Amino acid sequence: MHISPLFPALAAVLALSACAENGIVTKSNIDPISLATAPPGAAPGTCWGKTVSPAVVETVSHKVLLQPAQISSDGRIQAPPIYKTEEMQQVVRPRKEDWFQVPCDTQMTPDFIASVQRALEARGYYRGPITSEMDMRTRAAVRRYQQSEGFDSPVLSTAAARKLGLIAVERQPSEA
Repeated sequence: MHISPLFPALAAVLALSACAENGIVTKSNIDPISLATAPPGAAPGTCWGKTVSPAVVETVSHKVLLQPAQISSDGRIQAPPIYKTEEMQQVVRPRKEDWFQVPCDTQMTPDFIASVQRALEARGYYRGPITSEMDMRTRAAVRRYQQSEGFDSPVLSTAAARKLGLIAVERQPSEA
């Protein structure tokens, strides 16, 4: 069997198009995170990520009394009660969208990504060569670091980059 050399390229394009939101494919939205829009009230020129936690639904069943037991005057059960089991779905936890600010694509230079890898390596989250690429190994390290901070995402948040010392912390103007 002969496989066309175009097959891998076509498969990659199809995979990326399935991941893209609104038909836009960037290196940022190849993750399970939407970066196509910003949350309401976001400052212009800022970049955002969004994680979506699906709703948790459970099926609950309970018995409904259709006919009570028939009891004779002397207290004996003439006919047992008749029940019907009803099942219904109940939302245990609703769907949740969490927006978080991320470094924009223009900030995600090879030098910046290398700094991310070194910062994660210094903290014991990244093991491997400094490739200057946001590859799977780097994203896994980003996720482990952010999980330790209470946030589960392989996409580097601006808050995590600040904690790693990679993005300057905005200072509030001091009052004179």
